[in-house]
Amino acid sequence: MSAETEKDLQQLKKRFLELAEKSYRQSIFTFTGFLSMAEQEALFEAMNTQKGYSFSLWGGSEGCERQMARFGSPEELGYEEPYPIETLKVSPLLEKFADNFTHRDFLGAVMNLGIDRSTVGDIFLEGRHAWVYCTQRIAPWLCENLTKVKHTNVRCETAAEGMEAPVREPERVSLIISSERADAILAKLYQLSRNQSLELFRTKKVYINGRLCENNSCQLKSGDMVSARGYGRFLYYGAAGETRKGRLNAAAGVYR
Repeated sequence: MSAETEKDLQQLKKRFLELAEKSYRQSIFTFTGFLSMAEQEALFEAMNTQKGYSFSLWGGSEGCERQMARFGSPEELGYEEPYPIETLKVSPLLEKFADNFTHRDFLGAVMNLGIDRSTVGDIFLEGRHAWVYCTQRIAPWLCENLTKVKHTNVRCETAAEGMEAPVREPERVSLIISSERADAILAKLYQLSRNQSLELFRTKKVYINGRLCENNSCQLKSGDMVSARGYGRFLYYGAAGETRKGRLNAAAGVYR
């Protein structure tokens, strides 16, 4: 589900409202596919125009960036229905001969199969293996057809009962910063110039705690999760004291 143009966004918002109305009228849960950060922002905007609808987001595990929306709530509908998300594990057939993979390698292999992006959520790497969140409907097809990543033959299978993707731990990075402004911290973490950092905000590529942020001077707080499209995500841990020159000793956890 791509939402790059204003027309796409308006159509997407209309679809969200239709799903919310269906849930309300028929007293059933309704679901979207996996949404990008920009699409989630469109969801929040659409729901702000109609305050009576309830919805929630889930991507398969804590910390997922791509998430599925569910309209309706157990409190209102009187029953529970899980998100139709399946967890797949992708492994080399012969690990000692496998390529060294990147996230892009696995995503490319999946998308080259010709499926819609909305059917696949986050992909987490664990050594030469990957964990893939996808819709339950597409899972059997992926298990059958995802047989190669780069030059390596792989096995794609549904995660066994009780088997979960490993918890992703960010890499702690220490920072010396002049302030806790979002643009300054982004520039420091990703080695960007001031103009490059500002451009991320101007082109609507920065999300803080899942919401679009266009204010580059926004002050980050401990616990804020920041996503910058094209660069990655980090969890801001906050500042702990000053240096002799009056700058701040801060830290962040960067997801590699």
